[in-house]
Amino acid sequence: MQKIKFLAAGDSSILIEFGNEISPEVNRKITATVRLMREQQIQGVVDIIPAFCSLLINYDPRVISFEKMERRMRHLVKLETAAEEVRKKIIEIPVCYGGEFGPDISTVAEHAGISKEEVIRIHSSGDYLIYMLGFLPGFSYLGGLDERIHTPRLADPRMMIPAGSVGIGGFQTGIYPLDSPGGWQLLGRTPVKTYDPDREEPILFEAGDYIRFIPIDESEFFRIKELADKGIYQLVIHEGEV
Repeated sequence: MQKIKFLAAGDSSILIEFGNEISPEVNRKITATVRLMREQQIQGVVDIIPAFCSLLINYDPRVISFEKMERRMRHLVKLETAAEEVRKKIIEIPVCYGGEFGPDISTVAEHAGISKEEVIRIHSSGDYLIYMLGFLPGFSYLGGLDERIHTPRLADPRMMIPAGSVGIGGFQTGIYPLDSPGGWQLLGRTPVKTYDPDREEPILFEAGDYIRFIPIDESEFFRIKELADKGIYQLVIHEGEV
């Protein structure tokens, strides 16, 4: 890993750069640092925003100075996290692929030179690391998409993509948490609300978690959607060591 840098970002933020390589190793270091910060509850910290290779910390300069904040963070990032303490949290996300929910699955299949069924098998066969959240509340940028189904974004983005749509944009895949414009190739849709402002925890996951896509049929989609709309759908979550 490259040398970690600590930079002032305005008068109330500190940016910690863990290098410029997007990798699970860098992400684990960022995730471990976030966890330690939450455990220590550093007075004056307002927000913690992890990204692909960096961590932005917003703080109240009336409570803690930049110099003190930097010293605290330099100490935290040096702390070694034992391997057994790093837990892998995998969240299952059911997806109905193709049809009206996945209008671009044929495009992805044609681009890859494989069948639609093979696209579904490949897309749902791995666990995807959430590197960061952004663009929209709860929009997850996932790593680990099989290069066989890397597909360019749409030449003309759609003005409206339904919430829950699962798509591919180049070498990434992700879930649209809200109705929004977008240019990713749509493979399917999940009935699960990955973002709900009325929920105690509005976003279902955070950076450092993993997502596993589970293929379902249309009848199962509407069954789960009914439960999700009532707020009683129970996610399937697995935990284990990284």
